[in-house]
Amino acid sequence: MSRPPVVSLFTGAGGLDGGLELAGFSVKVAVEVDPIRVETLRLNKPHWKILQCKIEELTTEDILSAASLTVKEPALVVGGSPCQPFSKSVLWKGKRRDDPRVYLVIEFVRVVSEAQPLGFILENVPGLAGRLGGSILNEAKKMLHGAGYRFEVKRLNAADYGVPQKRQRVFILGFRRDLNIEPTFPKKTHGSGTLRPWVTAGQAIGELDDGFVHEDEVPKGKWGHLLKLIPPGKNYLWLTDKGGGPAIFRWRSRYWNFLLKLHPDLPSWTIQARPGPYTGPFHWRSRKLRIQEVKRLQTFPDSWRLAGSRNQQWAQLGDATPFWLSYLIGRHLMIKLSQAGWVTSVRGYEAVSYTHLTLPTN
Repeated sequence: MSRPPVVSLFTGAGGLDGGLELAGFSVKVAVEVDPIRVETLRLNKPHWKILQCKIEELTTEDILSAASLTVKEPALVVGGSPCQPFSKSVLWKGKRRDDPRVYLVIEFVRVVSEAQPLGFILENVPGLAGRLGGSILNEAKKMLHGAGYRFEVKRLNAADYGVPQKRQRVFILGFRRDLNIEPTFPKKTHGSGTLRPWVTAGQAIGELDDGFVHEDEVPKGKWGHLLKLIPPGKNYLWLTDKGGGPAIFRWRSRYWNFLLKLHPDLPSWTIQARPGPYTGPFHWRSRKLRIQEVKRLQTFPDSWRLAGSRNQQWAQLGDATPFWLSYLIGRHLMIKLSQAGWVTSVRGYEAVSYTHLTLPTN
């Protein structure tokens, strides 16, 4: 039985798209400009049609033609446009808000408006709905209303859905108005009260720890030697006059994740794509995290292959949507579309269980 087709934009390492395929959708075309990330996609999904090109250089007809689709045939258009223009670091560093990547959100909306899929998913950092991205988001919302879509904007914490990481992102989820489907998000599965407890970093990566700390895993430079003074779950604030260690830093004089260390009994903090030399989270053994551990914290399959250098692999994972969160959103949308009669039941409809936070690649 055929799977509902997906058009993927800003595909990256394939976290959003791989999770959607696990939920029963089928990626028919992926648009990604970075050659390293394209190689990652080809290593894991050789059957995908990939357009290595800037989205602004492609017409919607070009994209649909590559997918062998026509207007209104895609089930979903999905993507996570570049988040750097809307990140907290822009405010911290006082950068100007003239980054051209801001307008790639509008390019995503252009393709949705012209391709007229049943629905869409757009993901970005919380700043898209805040001071840095508010005006662009409002413009995008007006365009989506005009194109005939109902949608919801919601900030999700991945830890609330079984991902072992406190990772907050804004999702915009919508359906074409003529479908008469209310756009909603899946309910939280983890947290306080009657929900299951958050999945911890120890549960995710504890078994990967071999007990060794290799020389190239130890932070160097001016501050690297201080990491071993900080207890698990703490950051540089431990080394202030309000912490429990020697007062080396002023209170709140650094980023929160400066010398930040994981605690095995807590979820990880957000994995950033381009961390500095002292940017955590670091392992509770006072070392850098390994790529296989970062994959686990992002719930990528252990078997997912990554092209490029260690820094390039880390950046791909840090930019990605967690596989498990993508799957849960995809399953939620699949159920809605099926109940409304717009798609037939397909493989992936039932809940998928996973062991040690890895998923089958099917």
